[in-house]
Amino acid sequence: MRWETPYPLSSLYVAFYPRDLIHSLFYLTRMKTAIAGVVVFLITLPSIRAIASPALMLRVEPSQAKDRQRIEPPTESPNALANSRTLKGGAIQTKPAKAGSWGKQVSDDWIGEQLPLSQGLVDGDPMAQTTSVSQLSDVQPTDWAFQALQSLIERYRCIQGYPDGTFRGNRALNRYEFAAGLNACLERMNERIASAGELISRDDLTVLEQLQREFAAELATLQGRVENLELRTAQLESQQFSPTAVLGGEAIFALTGGSGGEPPGEGDNNLVFSYLARVGVVASFTGRDRLRLELSSGNFSDRGFANPESFNTDMALLSYQGGFSDRVVLDKLEYRFALSERAVVTLRPVGFSLSSVLTANSGYFDAGRGALSRFAEASPIFKIGSLDAGAGVDLLLSDRVRLQAAYGTRNSSSLTEGGGFVGADHSATGIQLLLKPTNTAIAGLTYVNAYAKDGRLDTFTGSFLADTGGFMDEPAQINAIGGSLQWRFHRNLTFGTWGAWMFTNSTVSDASATTTTYLFSLGYSDPFGRPGDLLALLVGQPPKLVDSTDLFLEEDPDTSLHFETFYRWRVSDRISITPGIMYITNPEHNANNEDIFIGTIRTTFRF
Repeated sequence: MRWETPYPLSSLYVAFYPRDLIHSLFYLTRMKTAIAGVVVFLITLPSIRAIASPALMLRVEPSQAKDRQRIEPPTESPNALANSRTLKGGAIQTKPAKAGSWGKQVSDDWIGEQLPLSQGLVDGDPMAQTTSVSQLSDVQPTDWAFQALQSLIERYRCIQGYPDGTFRGNRALNRYEFAAGLNACLERMNERIASAGELISRDDLTVLEQLQREFAAELATLQGRVENLELRTAQLESQQFSPTAVLGGEAIFALTGGSGGEPPGEGDNNLVFSYLARVGVVASFTGRDRLRLELSSGNFSDRGFANPESFNTDMALLSYQGGFSDRVVLDKLEYRFALSERAVVTLRPVGFSLSSVLTANSGYFDAGRGALSRFAEASPIFKIGSLDAGAGVDLLLSDRVRLQAAYGTRNSSSLTEGGGFVGADHSATGIQLLLKPTNTAIAGLTYVNAYAKDGRLDTFTGSFLADTGGFMDEPAQINAIGGSLQWRFHRNLTFGTWGAWMFTNSTVSDASATTTTYLFSLGYSDPFGRPGDLLALLVGQPPKLVDSTDLFLEEDPDTSLHFETFYRWRVSDRISITPGIMYITNPEHNANNEDIFIGTIRTTFRF
């Protein structure tokens, strides 16, 4: 399981080891020979080791083909009742993140896929690529061509790779590596003749002519590759959105239907076709920060299946429904920056929830590729207060311990009484300790202290009694504790669980309410040998009011269970199709209510 650092950005460098670099340094002479060097780099790429700085903070989301069940959530739910998160947090990774990071997110999330550098490098008739028998031989250090070029380098210093001007080779070069070095040396010698009028001996000119004839085919191939690289580079530069910003997005289309639920609702359940579209921009100004903006639109409004005319319960809310009524809205605005190599600060004036900073530690916290329901995607403890703006800090205490803290409010931009960032009618402070006891497990311990003028939790994931505190309707202090675990006990199997206890106590009377919730999950990654696919089963209890004192309404009479399963089929790195079903027993924790079935086919496009 990946353990992502909380840093938003750091340099990524490539380390060349001397024995592998020996034959790649030919092209380091001048800018004119740099492009030929790129070809050598591509040829020797398998022997080059990429090393990421320990402070790496922004991650590029891996392709779905390489995904495993994740420990950190990539994105937040876009549901209008609670604010969403990265296309992925990243976490910041990248990561953090998703809860996230730059992944998918950049996340979360949105770095355009680069075209393979090998694509289009050799054009024309495929038979033109046929190599003659003489060309199959490598150039040995004992060959005349090797020794001749080495002699030229030592006398004319036409390759400036190492301080002594030599390439220190003691192993064979393939013919393309040798040709790249020869080309670099020819360019350098031509420059010296043109600029300084330096004379070249006739014997050396003869050697150069022989080398050119011997490696004419390789030099021509290199020239063709250089021209193709130049064309491709020009094309990429002309098509890129911005040299300093990354544009990306996600579009989710879903065909959803249901049955049952009469009561608690009227049971109307037409088959609906809905969408959620998000477009985001991520930019960095210093290399150690990240500015993120996201615009969203959707048509799954009027609370969807939670509408009184349908099932009339928050237990039927979906993770990918956004109440935007086809309007384009600014859904997220966030700025993250690194205080140090181990601390990142997050400021989010739009689209904030506690999980914007506190990692939800759920592999299903992704509206496009995760759980189908709002309840199952992550613990409701992170949704307390239905906040809209906030800030927080993420500290990496050690390689296996992270400490996160966040504060947010509702109606943060309002100038009227009960609004603002301090002293608002609804606010919440969260602290979380993340532990990585082994390389395959991450555990989280969470504490939330919140204030609600009306005594409501407002998680929109459980029963009406649980979410309203038994309809307390009084100023109240909320204290909640929760735990989470993700454990990959087999290469393809991940067990997950979370639970929470939420205690609401009136500040003006003896009224109190206690709410509980939990969930267990099992994910099977890459089933049937298909990389990127995921088969998941989730079972849990939506928030339930289990104890109360002096409340207008008493506890929930029975227990509702939520069953959910889905199969995410990876069509490509950017397209997935997810059929799934939800089954909710005793909706609203009331055995007198009819069970609810919801089925959906969700298709997700990412770019």
